[in-house]
Amino acid sequence: MTRVALIGLGEVGRVFVEDLRAAGIRDLSAWDTAFADEGSRASRNAAELGVARAGSAPAAVRGADLVVSAVTAARCVAAAESVVPGLAEGTWFFDLNSSSPGHKQAAAAAVDGAGGRYVEAALMSPIGPKRLGSPFLLGGPHAAAFADSAAAYGIGDVTVVSDSVGRAAATKLCRSVVVKGLESLLAESLLTARRFGVERDVLDSLPNILPPADWEAVAGYFISRSLQHGQRRSEEMEEAAATVSEAG
Repeated sequence: MTRVALIGLGEVGRVFVEDLRAAGIRDLSAWDTAFADEGSRASRNAAELGVARAGSAPAAVRGADLVVSAVTAARCVAAAESVVPGLAEGTWFFDLNSSSPGHKQAAAAAVDGAGGRYVEAALMSPIGPKRLGSPFLLGGPHAAAFADSAAAYGIGDVTVVSDSVGRAAATKLCRSVVVKGLESLLAESLLTARRFGVERDVLDSLPNILPPADWEAVAGYFISRSLQHGQRRSEEMEEAAATVSEAG
């Protein structure tokens, strides 16, 4: 029987649990540092989904065929290091975190050094609309082998971009400079415009310099995402800054 462990049980972890079950995988365990708080999102997700809450990261991954790491960007390396005592030889470690190439490489060193098979993964869209059918870029020496078995876990849209770790992360985070930067610019512009009573005028002027779009809908979506996921997004932008710094 296939067993999957989730390290991190937030928004992305919940989608994985639901879609893994839909793919016929029932043996699931989870660990999240937020389990210490019974009111946390992770604790609520575990209770609502009926997922076994392990007492530690090593306990969660013992006997797992696949470990999915979906923590905040700043915890990428710590999450990889935390599972090492319980990681079996050959276990897949699917690192979804929006972390810099250097941090992904450090996480890979910890996992592969313990006998696991680290797979760098970059989620290239919000996970909500297509869920595990969302586009994933994969990297690392084990990426091609994992791509061959991804469908068994319900992961349907994978592209192997490199046999080394870092390229997928660089693609994701350089894209984030644009996407999250645009979010920030729209929030700063339109909140100020609202104070001056010119919000409508600003929105109507944007198609003059940018491709035609429903800018009111775009701005509303971007700003709402920042409000809903502010901490996670701020950590992702710290990683984007680290990526730029790593490039010199």
